[in-house]
Amino acid sequence: YRGYYIRARAVDHCVQDFLLKTQSLPRTQILSLGAGFDSLYFRLKDMGLLHGTVVYEVDFPNVACQKATLIKRMKELSALVGDTGGEGLGAITFSGEDYKLLGVDLSELSELERALEEAGLNNEVPTLFISEVVLTYMENTRSDALIQWAAEHFPQACFLLYEQVHPEDPFGRVMQQHFSQLNSALHSLAQYPDCEAQQRRFLGKGWTECSVMDMNEFFTCCIPEDEQQRVQTLEPFDEYEEWHLKCSHYFVLAASKGMEPSWTPLLPRVTVPRHAGPVGMAGSVPAAVCARLSGIPGLRRYGHRSVLIKPNVILTTGGFGEENGQHCRMRNFHVLSKHAGYWKAVCVTQNIPDRRWGERLYHTVSCLSDTLALVVGGRTSPSSAGLGMLWLRFPKTYNASDPDDIAVELVSLQPAAEAAALRWRHSTTEMTFKGEQYLFVYGGRSALEPVLGDWYFLHAPELSCAAIAVEGPIPESRHSHSACSWEGGVLIAGGLGAAEQPLGSVFLLRELEHGLQWQTIETHPPLVPRYSHTAHVHEGKLLLVGGVWFHASSVPGITVIDLMTGLCLDYVINVEHLEWPLMLHNHSSVFLPNEEELLVIGGGGNCFSFGTHLNPEPVTLSLSSILISH
Repeated sequence: YRGYYIRARAVDHCVQDFLLKTQSLPRTQILSLGAGFDSLYFRLKDMGLLHGTVVYEVDFPNVACQKATLIKRMKELSALVGDTGGEGLGAITFSGEDYKLLGVDLSELSELERALEEAGLNNEVPTLFISEVVLTYMENTRSDALIQWAAEHFPQACFLLYEQVHPEDPFGRVMQQHFSQLNSALHSLAQYPDCEAQQRRFLGKGWTECSVMDMNEFFTCCIPEDEQQRVQTLEPFDEYEEWHLKCSHYFVLAASKGMEPSWTPLLPRVTVPRHAGPVGMAGSVPAAVCARLSGIPGLRRYGHRSVLIKPNVILTTGGFGEENGQHCRMRNFHVLSKHAGYWKAVCVTQNIPDRRWGERLYHTVSCLSDTLALVVGGRTSPSSAGLGMLWLRFPKTYNASDPDDIAVELVSLQPAAEAAALRWRHSTTEMTFKGEQYLFVYGGRSALEPVLGDWYFLHAPELSCAAIAVEGPIPESRHSHSACSWEGGVLIAGGLGAAEQPLGSVFLLRELEHGLQWQTIETHPPLVPRYSHTAHVHEGKLLLVGGVWFHASSVPGITVIDLMTGLCLDYVINVEHLEWPLMLHNHSSVFLPNEEELLVIGGGGNCFSFGTHLNPEPVTLSLSSILISH
């Protein structure tokens, strides 16, 4: 519902701002282009906001006739509008004192102008034009002409536009494919692919002021904090990546001319620090599909975990994906092993006493030896997350050629450690303290708390909960961050914070003489805030892979942070040899140090209303060139 909420909220925000700024004027007009079955007029009328404002709605004749019939049929609507019997005159299909519904093709400008004149539209009255995902379906020459006509013929005018942007990144490609399949191609995207291009479009066609925001910025800057919190707690919600990607691919634009005072509905309510996007890409990383792993449906998944259980053997568990042509939570494990330079994958079924324990998303898997791994937390649904911990046991000779069943055992936890497992989107990292091995469980979220900032030290292997003193600046609560072992300590990077805002901080938890200390690692240029990425450490460098950030001009590729100097460099992933969009969120990745390669498994998700995109096959990313040059 959030995707539709933000659209309605943006339009209402701008329309009500227009009505408020012009309330002292005797008459104003709203002209809704391609209004469809929108209820804006009826909501404004019911709220008592239409003082001297006449609303004109235009759509294709068949749509306008259907809407007119609906209005006449519903007593509540016809009572609000007050039918004055003006329909039948030219293109007018319904007429009230302050509401005119016209059936006319927007792309025929002369017909539109004539119909509006017949309906009583007055060019000398301050007029707000509204276009919600309408102009983009028209040929650019026709939509440009309409934008210019509005500016030239109305001395005092405002224009509100809500449309898509960023057609060429992975989400944008899925979005475009969806509309193409509906035979509704988005024409404006090729010529106006980003917010800046749309702003130049309006300023070049007669509008003197123009501001534009993508919907992430609008939600953060223009919606009051209490309303943000209300929306965020309306229902169990865990689709942050899809929500933020959808919002980065839609914008709201407000243009005006001749308005006194000027119309500025997109002035931020609060000044939120705007993090710059990547300063510039330091180079590129080639991506290639793993030929022998194509066509294995169990590897099409997201929210899963992959771990190297010994050299050249990877275990992938959990997540949501595709099995037998159906989308479902993944119960079976997959084992990948490398022989003679090629990866091979097999599906492994396991017997778990309770079915729920196997079908988990956003859990962690920690390999404690070449025969033992620990699964911590995860969820089935956002309201069902009490999945505890599992031991996974496998033979020393384990590989994909001889996939014995993995023994799965429920972990019996001490009461003090139970809360460590009641979470998802957290991290579990191996660390040492005074020569002893611990698992550090940090952050995440739970069914009760949308974001957690606590941590647990579980002494391996019996998983008793240890109390260890920690000094230094405590990191702010986060989930969907990355965590890596480094020199006995733990590196935490990025994540999604309490206000559903990506974080750009990097922390190191390291051992001191008497305890542990949080230390901030300063990066320069500053790390672009992100979450839902994966991370690895290699020879003093922290590698961040993919994720989601709010800078839709590019998508996160590989970021390399030198842990000695703090130097932070971004690299784009070269996907020219991939025939499908590579979505690097909700994925898993395994670093293969000998080959200096990353194996990316799964990733993607539900792309708003555009369908589900799961990366169809694992991908290798060769890092040798960037690890040498860094």
